[in-house]
Amino acid sequence: MGATLKTILVAVALAIGAFLIYGLIEPRLLDVEEETAVIPNLPEEWEGQEVAVIGDYQIGMWLDNGSTVEEAVAEIVERDPVAVLMLGDFIYHVNDQSEQEVAQALEVLRPIGEASIPVYAVLGNHDFGLQKENGGNPDPEAAERLRNALQDIGIQILHNEAVALDGEGAVLPEGEPGLFIAGIGSEWADNDVPAEALNDIPAEAPRVVMMHNPNSFDEIKADAAPLAIAGHTHGGQIRLPGLPEWSWMSLTSNTEVHADGWIDGYGAEGNRLYVNRGIGMSTIPIRFNCKPELTMFTLVSPQ
Repeated sequence: MGATLKTILVAVALAIGAFLIYGLIEPRLLDVEEETAVIPNLPEEWEGQEVAVIGDYQIGMWLDNGSTVEEAVAEIVERDPVAVLMLGDFIYHVNDQSEQEVAQALEVLRPIGEASIPVYAVLGNHDFGLQKENGGNPDPEAAERLRNALQDIGIQILHNEAVALDGEGAVLPEGEPGLFIAGIGSEWADNDVPAEALNDIPAEAPRVVMMHNPNSFDEIKADAAPLAIAGHTHGGQIRLPGLPEWSWMSLTSNTEVHADGWIDGYGAEGNRLYVNRGIGMSTIPIRFNCKPELTMFTLVSPQ
């Protein structure tokens, strides 16, 4: 073997080793993204208020990064936003390990409830036992057990429904005006019905629409979601530096992937989607050029 070939092989081996080492480190490097969200007809008491968005914990996956969830929770408690919106995939399995995973998820999320910060959430595909698209039948009973457990610690699950919140993030009596939070069901579990989630919101009322899978956004009628948020993609999880659209997820998917940040040119007119990179991972416990994310939205009126 020539010296040049040996040099190339050594360089390749070192590059792969460095990639693997850093890929195992990056899931512990939390990014706190500061974003401004423009909400038409925003109530005065909501002007300038912060809302935290977080999701995709995947508790129970091998080498999961529960410590990063804990860090994000501590940041939320310190920032004390008006409300927290969680985007699903609380756990990784729903079979023999699900009871332990649910207990772990409750343990790391409990401090938010103890700080009396209102939390609203949707469920994701993993919460229904679906690790692959079209990869089996959803388990609604497991999802319901998780839903009940989360609600026991103050996390309200919104399943194709909406609630109006006052300026402190608490649910208002039905019929009273406020900032509406709409939650859409899991797309992979085939129970996402955006029209149902938005049906009871008055036409001009301010709202934030959340869903697990960004694909649900495409079904929302025009001008119904000036701020929509989703997760599911993990930002692509492994991305080429300088080419964030070239990710492991986009290269292995048969459909277009809307992976990270504000998504332009997608959905109906008047709607805007932000995709959170999430905390956890899928398949392999590596992130590269795609740090886990906690998003802090500041809500403002149109100028």
